[in-house]
This record gives sequence, C-alpha cells and structure tokens, in this order.
Amino acid sequence: MTAALPELAAGDSYYQDLGQGRFCSTIHAQGAWNEHEQHMAPAAGLLADRLERHEPRPDMRMARLSYEILGLIPGGEFAVTTTTLRPGKTIELLQAELVAAGRVAIRATAWRMITSDTSAVAAVEDAPIPSPHDCKPYDGASVWPGGYIRSLEMRVAEGHRPGAGKVWLRTDHPLTDAADSTDMARLVGLVDTANGIAARVAPGRDSYAFPNLDLQIHMYRRPEGEWLGLDNAVSFGADGIGLTSTVLHDLAGPFGRAEQILTVRKS
Repeated sequence: MTAALPELAAGDSYYQDLGQGRFCSTIHAQGAWNEHEQHMAPAAGLLADRLERHEPRPDMRMARLSYEILGLIPGGEFAVTTTTLRPGKTIELLQAELVAAGRVAIRATAWRMITSDTSAVAAVEDAPIPSPHDCKPYDGASVWPGGYIRSLEMRVAEGHRPGAGKVWLRTDHPLTDAADSTDMARLVGLVDTANGIAARVAPGRDSYAFPNLDLQIHMYRRPEGEWLGLDNAVSFGADGIGLTSTVLHDLAGPFGRAEQILTVRKS
C-alpha cells in the first residue's frame, strides 16, 4: 500500500456530519481491502440516509437501492449530493452521489414507491433463518482487517462454510454523530458485509481478491430493529467474475434480497 492514510474524524459514529452535505469518515468506516479507503457498507447506509431525507413523502418508501462503486472510496472528508431524477405521484427515482478526492466514488439510485394496504395478499417465499440468539459468536476480524469489521457484533448459524452461510450482524455505532438515522438506513449500512461473511477463499496474499463493483438491494418490506440477518451464497465463475447473493432478514423474518457482482483476481 502506497497511499497516505487519511485524516479521520474522531468519535463513536461511522461519520461526522460537517454540515452542508459534507462528512468525514471515522476509523469505524475503514475498509477491509485498504487502510486508506472506506468500507462500502457504512457508505451505503449514509447514502440511504441522505436519500430518505431528500424531499420525503410519508405515503412512499424506498423499495430498491442500486449502488455503483466507481472506484476506491477514499477515507476522510467527502460530500454527498441528492437529486430527483424522475418525479411522480406514485413512483419516484432518486439519486445520491458520494464525491471524494475530486471524483464520484459511489453513485446510488433509489426507486421510491407509494404504499397501500395489501395485507390481504401478503406472502413471502424466502425461508426464515435461526435467530441471533440461537447462533454462536463469530469473530469477523479474525478473517478481515479494518475498523468497520471491528465495529460489528456477529453471530453465525450452524452449517457455515466457505461459499455459503447464515450470519447476523449488529453495531453499537450510529451512522452519523447526530445518531438520528432510521432503522432502514442503519440496516442498509450493514448489507455490503455480505460479500465477506462466507468467502469462498481466504483473502490475503497468495490467494484471491474479490471486491464487488455494485450493490443491489430490493426490499419487499421495510426492515426494523438493530439486527441484520444474511442468508448468503457466493459463486465464482471460471473467467474472473463472481456473484454474492443474499436473502436479507430482520428479527421479524426475511424482508428482501441483495446482489453483488465481483471481480475475482489473483492477489
């Protein structure tokens, strides 16, 4: 690693809010692949938080979040801008961009949809997973470096193996020093962890790197609470491309799915 370490904000949160759309990451947002970058997970949560605050409507909620990771996400100071790409009475498309070191590092779009009472036909095909209280403590920091991984409490279900597993996550750290984010934004801020919970190969030298280029989240129910469950499967193709697929859970059961496309490279 040759990049200089960034100047990070102090505090217990993942980010310090500097005002006027500017933020500074703390050690808790530090990435796993490089010390000088942010982990995608809390950055995704912060963008979800900003999108929720953009021209909010009580009769609508975000149902899909699509993140394009346009390069390394520098640690330290950055800005977030939000816009409405497609206004509408029942469906809106929003966008948020994380701008750091003079470039867009993450571009996120979100479909915000009107809600109505469909409880008479509500049904879910995704299977439940064991609760965190029925799972064993799991030390993710024994596999992955970085401040973000160290910030998590993790529980793992029976049957966990390379390539597939069921893991619960929670954190005591708020997204920002204001500590006023919704459960949805805070749980979205954990989803990107899915790519590392059941790695097909151990990360590090003389192995493979497999960072994700995107993060796609679909939510058929608004999540609640502090625990995020990941029912996870990882596939590597034979030509350097992989896919991490995850059913997302809170304590009430499954609420959506996430997909991450991977670039698989010799390290």
